Amino acid sequence: MNGFPILSLMLAVPLVAAIACLFADAKGARWIALAATLVDFVLGIILWSHYQVGGAQWQFTESVPLFAGFKWALGIDGIALVLILLSVFLMPMCIGASWLAVQKRVPEYMALFLLIETLIIGVFTAQDIFLFYIFFEAGLIPMYLVIGIWGGADRIYASYKFFLYTLLGSVLMLVAMMWMVNLAGTSDVPTLMEYHFPVAAQKWLWLAFFASFAVKMPMWPVHTWLPDAHVQAPTAGSIILAGVLLKMGGYGFIRFSLPMFPEASAYFAPLVWGLSMVAVVYTSLVALVQSDMKKLIAYSSVAHMGVVTIGLFAFNRQGLEGSMMVMLAHGLVSGALFFCVGVIYDRLHTREINRYGGLSINMPKYALFFMFFTMASVGLPGTANFVGEFLSLGGIYQASSWVALIATTGIILGAAYMLYLYRRVAFGEQKNADAAAMPDLDGREWTMLALLAAATLWMGVYPESFIAPMRADIAHLDARLAQAKPKGDAQVTPGNPASVAPTEEEHAQGSAE
Repeated sequence: MNGFPILSLMLAVPLVAAIACLFADAKGARWIALAATLVDFVLGIILWSHYQVGGAQWQFTESVPLFAGFKWALGIDGIALVLILLSVFLMPMCIGASWLAVQKRVPEYMALFLLIETLIIGVFTAQDIFLFYIFFEAGLIPMYLVIGIWGGADRIYASYKFFLYTLLGSVLMLVAMMWMVNLAGTSDVPTLMEYHFPVAAQKWLWLAFFASFAVKMPMWPVHTWLPDAHVQAPTAGSIILAGVLLKMGGYGFIRFSLPMFPEASAYFAPLVWGLSMVAVVYTSLVALVQSDMKKLIAYSSVAHMGVVTIGLFAFNRQGLEGSMMVMLAHGLVSGALFFCVGVIYDRLHTREINRYGGLSINMPKYALFFMFFTMASVGLPGTANFVGEFLSLGGIYQASSWVALIATTGIILGAAYMLYLYRRVAFGEQKNADAAAMPDLDGREWTMLALLAAATLWMGVYPESFIAPMRADIAHLDARLAQAKPKGDAQVTPGNPASVAPTEEEHAQGSAE
């Protein structure tokens, strides 16, 4: 694969297919979109099979100068690799979920989803900081249109809220990027990851990036756009939003905030922990009282992402590896749960929990899959979420036992709201004749849920296949963060940022050595 521009090809395939969809009819657009996403999935498998674990940190690199210092620079490490695999696996699911559910303006709809795939892969492959920014922000536009055109009754409000929240948070990041490039003399992301920015400047830069990534995750209290976006978005929109787009915030933290601003990351760790602990507990409690299935799963996403951000800022390999596994597992499981909601919504056209009940009687196959993904969301051993949560909490415990205790309550509350949801939907008396008359899964739905279940089991039973490619990159990041870690047996504790942030003199000494 040396010299072959496979990353550019993965970007080009859905982009060309998106243009082709605009000149096709509804049936043709569906098949073009499915074929393009399957081709990208095959390319993703090829990428994975040729990735050299333990080899160079950056592989499949491409660099073409364009104009005014701007360049087309692509490349991946193990962290980007697994997120690309998640993306190309979920995109055919999105097309399949929309196969019958979307009947109006189908060519435009399929074209937008293919454009989303191009931009997502671009985010994970960009090695020029400004190229990253273009992909990162451009992804808002097709998602905004998907929600605004094919969403529910309040789609206009939800789409504007989604767009404004996520765009405004990124303006400061662009200013910070320009300052960094001016100081370092390069826009190359790998170079900037090794550059030693002044400690005082790091704090301001970290806050500028945090304003964007915190909204994308989303972190409390800038999470309120997410439930509205999920409720109004079509099923495929919710799958890709929860499955991949939320991971762009976590990727931003692990690619930019932590390696580029290690001292500032240590200084602001208590802030991240505090906001994340509130998110884990508060949004879990809010999920318990929801009557809309989509909104319940949306709030559960905020709680899961809270565990991710705590683990990322635990400053140890276990926490970093666990956070990455939680992101991957959440992408699969939350996408599957949103698809489960879409299956019964397509039949009854309501997401109200009390309109269902006893579906295990007339939809046993559906009830079985729904139970599996409910258990996976709770963190049942043998499923993907268990591995990530176990590693994350282990890493968090090494940094602060109190923070780990509070984060663990999210798992307990998660079991409460997910099992309560499942009981009300699948068990009990069938009070509504229209729900009792719904047919079970058809072949398309069964195949999609079976594939998602197989991937969830694979990640839970053999997590090494996903951890191995990113182990060296996480170890490299951990070494980069070592200077910002507590000395000796000291712990990072909320409210004591001075204990983890070295002074500028200490930083200068470390650089000199």
